[in-house]
Amino acid sequence: MSKSIVELVDNLPSGGITVMMLKSLDFVVPGEWHNLTGFDNTIQAVTGETKRKLVEKIRDRAIALYANPNEPYQAAVRLYQLADNADSALGVAAMANKIGENIGFLSFLSSLTPKADTTQAIDLCVKVAIELIAFCKLNNISLDNMGNFGNYLSDYKGESLMRMAALVCADGLIPLGPDFIRVAQNTLVGLNPSTLQQNSTFQNISNLIPGGSGAAKLGFVTTTFASAQGWMNNLVQSRGLTPATVLGNLKQYVDVADDKLDYVAAFLDMSTNYYEHTGIQTVARRLIDRAYAEIDSGRF
Repeated sequence: MSKSIVELVDNLPSGGITVMMLKSLDFVVPGEWHNLTGFDNTIQAVTGETKRKLVEKIRDRAIALYANPNEPYQAAVRLYQLADNADSALGVAAMANKIGENIGFLSFLSSLTPKADTTQAIDLCVKVAIELIAFCKLNNISLDNMGNFGNYLSDYKGESLMRMAALVCADGLIPLGPDFIRVAQNTLVGLNPSTLQQNSTFQNISNLIPGGSGAAKLGFVTTTFASAQGWMNNLVQSRGLTPATVLGNLKQYVDVADDKLDYVAAFLDMSTNYYEHTGIQTVARRLIDRAYAEIDSGRF
């Protein structure tokens, strides 16, 4: 049986590399993210309510909503978890590839692992697709009627905005450089559907991506990434983001000894789960808002 939303939020860490990385990115979206942990504490922070009986009532209603398989909340959490589950494998593959490139007697590793830039570019694009699918589930929007995802991204706040900022920095700028959007787009354009299907992140969500063929699913990922490009580019330009500025802020919180960005990217892939962490916080906020509104209206 899957964990309840209370267990998930209660188990969120208050420290560690993921939290430190997210704190280092506050300069990108100042004041948007606070590491809310503990479900009752989150209820109080979201609603402003402190009366024990009301907090308990909100918690009970949130638990019931999350447990209902007809509601989208468990599916959304699972998506956020899947985005991170493949990262350890991605990090190992990227690291093995770099070792193979730089150390002669391990050169055979290069033939066993995908090129780091290609893998990172695919991972970035698939994560954007995951974000879109989760957003549609949480907002009861059909993927066929989604429209321009960038318009919705412009309304992101709090944990959701921090998640996308981290995506731009940790999965875009650090591994792929200042032209990460162009690099990712070019990768998709030249990609064979079979190569996409070999990507571990894509494999985790392939059945949730529209399309009856690999080419159709690749088309969905490509279109989704294109719809988010404007928003990502605006974030980079408006905040003056570069790999160097991101790394500089990261070093204030996390002991990253190596300045080689591909190694830093692999380290972050292997040691953080920011998608799951902020995703659980996003879902918890949505549940609490709904439970509180239903109770306040007298429906429950």
